[in-house]
Amino acid sequence: CGRSASSPTRGSCCSHPTAMADDEERAAELKKKRSFRKFSFRGIDLDQMLDLSTEQLMDILHARARRRFSRGLLLKRPVKQLKKKLLKAKKDCGPHDKPDVVKTHLRDMIIIPEMIGSIVGVHQGKVFTTVEIKADMVGMYLGQFSITYKPVRHGRPGIGATSSSKFVPLK
Repeated sequence: CGRSASSPTRGSCCSHPTAMADDEERAAELKKKRSFRKFSFRGIDLDQMLDLSTEQLMDILHARARRRFSRGLLLKRPVKQLKKKLLKAKKDCGPHDKPDVVKTHLRDMIIIPEMIGSIVGVHQGKVFTTVEIKADMVGMYLGQFSITYKPVRHGRPGIGATSSSKFVPLK
């Protein structure tokens, strides 16, 4: 190949044993760099979190969620129906497909580990906002991910603006 083994630009075209060893080391380093951070919620891995009972889950959630669970959140009919629909949607899809959207008005539903991976359409007053539930969302409310108002755009002419303020210069 015309290059020496100590050349800084050696590549995989060389049949030098040191070049091959270097390439293998680089590949191993890249694999190490690509490894993803394992998710844990308050020190509990995702697999363990899915196996938790309601009482064990209550212990790791915040006080408002604990109170809600103790008053029978999971026993109420709309919540049971939502869980049932989410489970059915997950079961009906393929292993690498995303489940169908399940629409709901339950903005005050606390996200539990069984809901991870589901897609929920959360009603925001006018339309349903699609929310894909991830492991980071456990313990939060569905309504937190579906904003109910359109954020204000300051500095724009609107209804009732005077004729002079309607002029917006082109860039």
